[in-house]
Amino acid sequence: MKNLDDLLGEGVQGRNVLVRADLNVPLDGETITDDGRVRAALPTVEKLTSAGARVVLAAHLGRPEGAPDTRYSLAPVARRFGELLGSEVALADDVVGESAHEVVGGLADGRVAMLQNVRFDPRETSKDDAERGELADALVEVVGDSAAFVSDGFGVVHRKQASVYDLATKLPCYAGGLVLDEVEVLRTLTGDPRRPYVVLLGGSKVSDKLEVINALLPKVDRLVIGGGMAYTFLAALGHSVGDSLLQQDQIAATKQLLDEHGDKLVLPVDVVVADRFADDANTQVVPSDAIPEGWQGLDIGPRTVERYAEILGSASTVFWNGPTGVFEFANFAEGTRGVARAIADSEAFSVVGGGDSAAAVRTLGLDEQRFSHISTGGGASLEFLEGKNLPGVAVLEGEV
Repeated sequence: MKNLDDLLGEGVQGRNVLVRADLNVPLDGETITDDGRVRAALPTVEKLTSAGARVVLAAHLGRPEGAPDTRYSLAPVARRFGELLGSEVALADDVVGESAHEVVGGLADGRVAMLQNVRFDPRETSKDDAERGELADALVEVVGDSAAFVSDGFGVVHRKQASVYDLATKLPCYAGGLVLDEVEVLRTLTGDPRRPYVVLLGGSKVSDKLEVINALLPKVDRLVIGGGMAYTFLAALGHSVGDSLLQQDQIAATKQLLDEHGDKLVLPVDVVVADRFADDANTQVVPSDAIPEGWQGLDIGPRTVERYAEILGSASTVFWNGPTGVFEFANFAEGTRGVARAIADSEAFSVVGGGDSAAAVRTLGLDEQRFSHISTGGGASLEFLEGKNLPGVAVLEGEV
């Protein structure tokens, strides 16, 4: 696929370049609580502005149901981007309307503008090819047909959406540095990774991870389970899990996995349980097969952390997606902190699979440089490892 270096080699001085970034950051009111995705988007934008391009950023935030919603305005993101960039980022009031045309039309060489949340336009996520194509055409009208398109939002490349897929069929398209790096790293995992190859999967629901578990089990040496979904596995073993998160309809599927791959699957041996879902709840550490009635597991226990750390520490390749407990609560963050430290301290080629895992690394104050790669796209990285077609990558490779 053509990349940013190819575009820069062609020359971008005075040229509009529309960059699809993933700026879907968590907000507390208008305060960004984790700006990791904003910082990840900076290198591509800075390369373009340094070469004199007029950069137009397109991105989404949240799920605004295809209509303008002030709760999902990109205003906080534009402010933060400007702070990190060291120059103001002009934000349009709309996606492809009068304001977008005015803001982009007033861009100077080496400066940056941002369109309003692309999901304010219902055509962005439409299942109708013609409707998405209309929005892509309207975006081309905003930037001009001599513009270039750079896809640099890895967190959205698994979506067939107007600003991700269709726009790449309308303008000369290039992979940004972030997307290129992500694809190269994940291809290392799906190719011939150094062994032992260990995957740690956390998160709340087995149903969210069942496909990737099935895809990975034949390829990995050990698959370590944490988070809320561990309790469905424990229930499949016949253990009582109290009031812990449980997907009753997934017990048969998890039992089959344990029957077929019990030698590879690793489950908690002890858990931290609470009498209610709160940071100040009463807690105790119990064996994973002895969770009391009325109590719920909210983290893996210290013996499990020790066991998981030993497995992760001896690995040559590690992929981690999903926290092992409710890390947002200080009293239930030690499991996630423990396994994250074990990965960081290891000599393994380590990939953190975006989403809550990447947020946990930053929230817990761990050094990001101690991991080989921190993905910006949790869902996209999982679908890549499942072997699914990612529309936003396929279109860059001309597979349309």
